[in-house]
Amino acid sequence: MKLEDFSYELPEDRIAQQRLPQRDASQMLVLSRADGRWEDRAFSELPEMLRGDELLVVNNARVIPARLFGHRRGDKSEPIGKQSRHRDEYLSSVIEVLLTRNVEGDTWEALVRPGRKVRVGEHILFGEGELEAEVVDRGELGLRRLNFSCPTNSAANAVTQSIERLGHVPLPPYIRRNDEAEDRLRYQTIFARSGRAVAAPTAGLHFTESILEKLRARGTEICEITLNVGLGTFQPIHKEDVERHAIHTESYEIPEETAERISNAKKSGRPILAVGTTVVRALEDASQKASAEHASRLLRDGAAEANIFIYPGHEFRVVDQILTNFHLPKSTLLVMISAFAGREAVLAAYNHAVAAGYRFYSYGDCMLIR
Repeated sequence: MKLEDFSYELPEDRIAQQRLPQRDASQMLVLSRADGRWEDRAFSELPEMLRGDELLVVNNARVIPARLFGHRRGDKSEPIGKQSRHRDEYLSSVIEVLLTRNVEGDTWEALVRPGRKVRVGEHILFGEGELEAEVVDRGELGLRRLNFSCPTNSAANAVTQSIERLGHVPLPPYIRRNDEAEDRLRYQTIFARSGRAVAAPTAGLHFTESILEKLRARGTEICEITLNVGLGTFQPIHKEDVERHAIHTESYEIPEETAERISNAKKSGRPILAVGTTVVRALEDASQKASAEHASRLLRDGAAEANIFIYPGHEFRVVDQILTNFHLPKSTLLVMISAFAGREAVLAAYNHAVAAGYRFYSYGDCMLIR
């Protein structure tokens, strides 16, 4: 499969730059896996469109303010042979850090810009110097490993609190504006309570308490998993042959109760509706791991690292339906959706959505694929 096969044309004005006044006011394109037909609906109609015996699985990951802006501390960072004025400019230039994955404790993997100029051994200061990061290693595609500390605060959670206070909401680059105070609330699902995600599981952004009440009134069950959204979700595909793409891992956790409820629902023929591609990735990865271990259960519960890359040809073991936002051309997420519903059907539905004025991407409208 060639990467170009997963492309489509999208006018820039179709990319949602702002959240809607109401979470559940989005449009919803409903796509049939059986025949590729679609219909235009509203997300608020979701409860009445379901059979009532579905098991909805949502991602309860909480987005942290993962974008930080700092400057060099000065030691080990002065370019050799530079004059004092150039040194001052070098030290005062803005360093942007996007946290991508918590390694352990206060150590993070991060994308750093300008990456080529930030060397191992350098120290980056944030705020008035109350938060500091040492670059301890470098990896591919601009990744760095950073050890964070708070020189003036020895409290156990000092780093976390400083990141919460100094960090910015990590809005995707296609949202061409600075983050606002309201984004701290709206770029967060109503389920958010666990983990350290650096991007929102955006399909969940449409839900309100009112929608949940209507779903439960119909008999629909809702359960939760946690997948810490990171590079595995939004890193571009760099290989022309899609199958050769090396996807980044993302940590997830499936509670034992959730795994049991999913297994029971599958045994009784009830549909599993995954709210978002992050849920799909966690469930399919956990099922693949259970199969590799020759386990009798459908999926493995507990904490794990998702290293699965889903592309056409994948056999879906758990998920029957997906609620998802629209995805970027040539992205791993569009490839995943194509694996689920068929590439031609998905691209035809996307072209309809463009022509019909749907809003795309994180703050945009959604699709129900079933």
